[in-house]
Amino acid sequence: MHMVSFINQSVRRTLSQEGLTSFQAQFGERFITSDAVRQHHGTDESPYPVCPPDAVIFPRNIDDVVAAVRLCNKYKVPIIPFGIGSSLEGHILAIEGGVTLDFSEMNKVLAINAEDFTVTVEPGVIRTQLNDEIRHTGLFFPIDPGAYASIGGMAATRASGTNAVRYGTMRENVVSLKVVTAEGDVIRTSSRARKSSAGYDLTRLFVGSEGTLGIIVEVTVRVYPQPEAVTAAICNFPSLTAAVQSVIEIMQSGVAIARVEFMDERAVAAVNRYSKLGLKETPLLLFEFHGSQTGVREQAEIVQEIARDNGGMDFEWADRPEDRTRLWTARHNSHYSGLQLRPGSRSVATDVCVPISRLAECVTQTAEDLEGMPFPYTIVGHVGDGNFHVQMLIDPDSEDEWQKSEHINRRLVTRAIQMDGTCSGEHGVGVHKMEFLKEEHGEAGLNLMRLIKHAYDPNNIFNPGKLVSW
Repeated sequence: MHMVSFINQSVRRTLSQEGLTSFQAQFGERFITSDAVRQHHGTDESPYPVCPPDAVIFPRNIDDVVAAVRLCNKYKVPIIPFGIGSSLEGHILAIEGGVTLDFSEMNKVLAINAEDFTVTVEPGVIRTQLNDEIRHTGLFFPIDPGAYASIGGMAATRASGTNAVRYGTMRENVVSLKVVTAEGDVIRTSSRARKSSAGYDLTRLFVGSEGTLGIIVEVTVRVYPQPEAVTAAICNFPSLTAAVQSVIEIMQSGVAIARVEFMDERAVAAVNRYSKLGLKETPLLLFEFHGSQTGVREQAEIVQEIARDNGGMDFEWADRPEDRTRLWTARHNSHYSGLQLRPGSRSVATDVCVPISRLAECVTQTAEDLEGMPFPYTIVGHVGDGNFHVQMLIDPDSEDEWQKSEHINRRLVTRAIQMDGTCSGEHGVGVHKMEFLKEEHGEAGLNLMRLIKHAYDPNNIFNPGKLVSW
């Protein structure tokens, strides 16, 4: 398939024998070159084939990362950070070879500053692990992309998720980072102060840089008080347009909703089958409300009225924690439940984000494009902030289906950009969205990104072939 055409074997940079000896001397048995480990670290959730590194290192501390970066810079070979491997856009693929750093052993919560509402962690800490370790403080970390994601990976891709409409994305919730530069220096991007007007905002530069400017080795994030009351609700709609229009009106009403998620009828059918639910198979919205006992009921009643005005029906409450968990687990599993619609298929997943005023138009036109395609598909989204996802289940051996899925992706992205939106709301750029950066940011904007890349990474060792071309 031509989906492999982005891999140009001629650009792979082979580690010299001298370099190999130096890495082995530094890391011993932790410098792993076995096929099984390499294959695992060249595989993610993107539609692309396996693209393994030449070796994998499991750093245990910052000193290990510094040593690895300095060796890669000396021998001019790529270095790729690896969290969990849940990327949908090919972020961890070693398309130029090199060394992958697997951060699973740097997985400690380093400091909990409850009075300041911050927590500092190593990059390999998993989102769910962090909340388990701070639950006793009455605080929680809200960013929830659904995937079994690492905090380092979430920072690197500027991730968000189901409750970004209330709590924001990683951009708003990363306070400070420690980063290893190409020279092997360790920099701290900012203090833990609530605000600062001192110098360039280095934190925001590295959040979303996808491992292309440096290696994140420590993350300080904001945490929030656990809400007094949480309730959820579900509502069915006669059409996709009616559901999305309800979201627009809900956001315009000023209701402080914590989550609002859209699923089309195909996605609902998939989660019914995968998670053994009995949801009505029409377009639906999932809501969650945080606040006081009185406040969440008042919010939900306003939402119910708006939904009813747009044809919403079967509005159901989910007050018990186990019921809420079941619903949100089903939503989080929508990627994997989609795969069950066509066993043996490969998922081509894409996301965009548009201003909320253009959301209904963008979703509706995308659904029209998908009608008549030869493969199953689903549409889901964190529609409270204008972000939605399309998952296309293609035959991995069909060039025709790959080309059709890419045609849909291009039309979707171009439409979103023309609506003053973005080519990716949360998946990031990786390999799959690189061609759209010029369209979104213009030639001058893209050239500025390249200048930054060249200044921070003169030997192009940091995750080359991602985000911006060299």
